Amino acid sequence: MPWSQIYDPLHSWPLSTAMSALPVFTLFFVLLVLKKKVWMAALAGLGMAVVLAQAVLGMPVPLIGLSAVHGFVFGFFQIAWIIIASIFLYNIAMETGQFEVMKESIASLSSDLRLQMILIAFCFGAFLEGAGGGGAPVAIAGSFLIGLGFPPFQAAVICLLANTAPVAWGGVGNPVRVLAGVTGLPEQAYNAMLGRILPPFSLILPLWLMRSCFDWKKTMQVWPALLVSGASFAGMQYIWSNYGESGLVDILAAIFSLLTMVAFLKFWKPKELLTSDPAGRTVALKHHSVGAVLKGWSPFILASLFIFLFALSSFNKYLKFEALTFPLPGLHQMVVRVPPVVPQATPEEARMNLNFLALPGTAIFIAAFLTAPFLGMRFSRSCQLFVQTFRQLGPALMAISFMVGLAYVTRFSGMDTIIGLSLTRTGWVFPLFGTLLGWLGVGLTGTDAGSNALFGNLQKVTAEQLHISPILMGAANSAGGVMGKMISAQSLVVATAATNQPGREADMFRFVFKHSIVLAILVGLVVLLYAYVLPGIIPVP
Repeated sequence: MPWSQIYDPLHSWPLSTAMSALPVFTLFFVLLVLKKKVWMAALAGLGMAVVLAQAVLGMPVPLIGLSAVHGFVFGFFQIAWIIIASIFLYNIAMETGQFEVMKESIASLSSDLRLQMILIAFCFGAFLEGAGGGGAPVAIAGSFLIGLGFPPFQAAVICLLANTAPVAWGGVGNPVRVLAGVTGLPEQAYNAMLGRILPPFSLILPLWLMRSCFDWKKTMQVWPALLVSGASFAGMQYIWSNYGESGLVDILAAIFSLLTMVAFLKFWKPKELLTSDPAGRTVALKHHSVGAVLKGWSPFILASLFIFLFALSSFNKYLKFEALTFPLPGLHQMVVRVPPVVPQATPEEARMNLNFLALPGTAIFIAAFLTAPFLGMRFSRSCQLFVQTFRQLGPALMAISFMVGLAYVTRFSGMDTIIGLSLTRTGWVFPLFGTLLGWLGVGLTGTDAGSNALFGNLQKVTAEQLHISPILMGAANSAGGVMGKMISAQSLVVATAATNQPGREADMFRFVFKHSIVLAILVGLVVLLYAYVLPGIIPVP
């Protein structure tokens, strides 16, 4: 028998809203106050959601359980699968020694530390974010910079700041797919909207990054390179997000920016080179032949080609099997949304999608297994490394599963809708408030995809009630969220671990927080501008 959602179970909107917010507050409390691991915090939040859904909202237990299962499956295939594949690819590059070749091939393009910082933290970091995310941009790029002579703390904060604008398309477009999945709105519309919010920030990010580490004099000495790197990245980010698909936005923008910088640096050099770190060290780099560089980059080149191939609808359709996409028995159309959220009672769809062959993560796995023997790794060792990667990511996989399970329980129980209805009371300032909600979500959960899973449908519901574009507000959640990535506990832990600075998380937080909040507010102001001054720029779903 279908169950109808209830939007004021306690007959007081403040009390009902506070009740609905308890699962998320529980997650944050366990994570920040009790200082437990992310997966424990997510599990605690999920447990609270389950209890409230049954005890307060009266949702049948089978529906609660199936909602969580639906979220687990979605989280594994749409989020975790890509992260596993990307870290597996990185581990192959590390074990075969190609990581060093990659590092030195980038660094040899310029002996100036400032330009190396842009090439590695901004360009290559964006490529790593697009290919997998999951802390890899901070960890890998940070180790690159230290190897080139940057002080560990400076290397860490540089990578935290640089890993912002690309985050909305991290993990081969994961956040956009999650946003579309939890709201039911077109992925391409979100993709295009993000491509109209974030490119201006991509344009200024190299300048912002440089100024955070160097004075104005040293910054302005390399301003042509800052303009070229930012403009090339922002331009491709805009073009591909509006006219391509979500999976390759970061990858293509990063590659285009990197190649543009390579060509530019053939003809331009700063008048005054900055070639040593504050300790006065210089780093000698080994130069490699073109063939060696191509071999070193082959895992990532092949992965990018396969991702592009898998994204083509003309090819992807052959990887999808109708039998693997089906209504989830016991949940499909068994939860009914009612007015005022919808004009008339509407059953919620719940379709399970197990078409793993068509996923970007599978493309990366294929590239990894194909390049491993080319790089001298035996197949048996590749399999062992895959198992090690899976074990390495165990806590992260649990966190993803519980996080998305929580999102699906709150969605099907109607808790996010209750909060969304309350947020309509913020009135015309909601575009700014909604952007900061996304910022807070990523800052506290660590991932843009996780924030979109938690708050994406809430943004949609609130926007519809306020007659604001739900596409704009969904994108605002993701765009605001990218500025919270640098202050997330996950990013700070990765940064301190990768740069061998345990215990300096608080120092890093204090350094990057002011950048994070200022950038988030600027994104919110852009969203306000689009909502009320330039509404014609918003895609129509």
